Amino acid sequence: METLPTGANFKRAKILWELGLHIAGNPETKYGGNRDVRITVGAGSGEDFKPWLNLATGSAIMAYSVAKGDVDMAFVNPSALLTQAYRGTGIFTRPLPLRIVGNYPSVDRFVVVMRKKLGFKSLHDVRKAKYPLQISLREDPTHSTLVLVAQLLAHYGMSLADIESWGGKIHPAGPPNDKRRLEGIRNGTLDAVFDEGISIWLKEALANDMELIRFETDTFDHLGKIGWRKVNLRTGRFHDLPEHDCIDFSGWPLYCRADLPEKTAYDVAAAFGARHEWMPWEAGTHEGIAHVGTETEATPMDVPLHPGAERWYREQGIIR
Repeated sequence: METLPTGANFKRAKILWELGLHIAGNPETKYGGNRDVRITVGAGSGEDFKPWLNLATGSAIMAYSVAKGDVDMAFVNPSALLTQAYRGTGIFTRPLPLRIVGNYPSVDRFVVVMRKKLGFKSLHDVRKAKYPLQISLREDPTHSTLVLVAQLLAHYGMSLADIESWGGKIHPAGPPNDKRRLEGIRNGTLDAVFDEGISIWLKEALANDMELIRFETDTFDHLGKIGWRKVNLRTGRFHDLPEHDCIDFSGWPLYCRADLPEKTAYDVAAAFGARHEWMPWEAGTHEGIAHVGTETEATPMDVPLHPGAERWYREQGIIR
């Protein structure tokens, strides 16, 4: 059973967390709606609540708010989008002064699959043919895969709007295993899927006359400058999948602004250790608290650790 700090105040805080989680998790709430959570730690002993530490979930562009100090720390999925914010590339117009406090271990890949009968081996072929693809994409307008899709297609000189102008159509999917997607894969109404979450849908696609589409060397070079890493599909947890170079979609870094007080970052890193046992780690991926503060397949880190967090990981012998 989860251990809570002693005292009625923390029981009430736990109740508020459960209430908020339930409300934010309402399946009737549309993507882009009130589905994100902000946790504020502060002093509520006076007439006004005095916030001290604000932590939140949300889209990648919330990095601007973190850099300004409106939010102290936020999660982003995947690590590559924090890299873009740090470098000022892709969807970010300038480099932002951000640092990592801890990185939630998550291994995933982004791939593109298409119907074998189409005969397309590259996205160049789609553009040349101006083919009206029937594509399954995430329906959440803020989803990070849509950022990558836009950046990927732009490299090939096209956009989703172009594909729609050729007669193509976007078929929305919620989670990767959305029944609409799986039905379209099985009955042939979908021509293509562009997505991550591959452990849920990719084998189904490959078993139903779909194949992986390759990206050329210049594509990987272009995306790499933005912040996306090239990886091979057949690694680690995906050892049973085909050999195929694709885009890394791993890691959920918790990040903060560079000038956040060192003690604050230290305390949050220490909280990862103290509450480690009760955190919902990804089954089959997480290997312990050391995973949170170091560069691994599951925790890509192209952004530095905050000095306060780094000090805590060093004191634990996690980094040297």
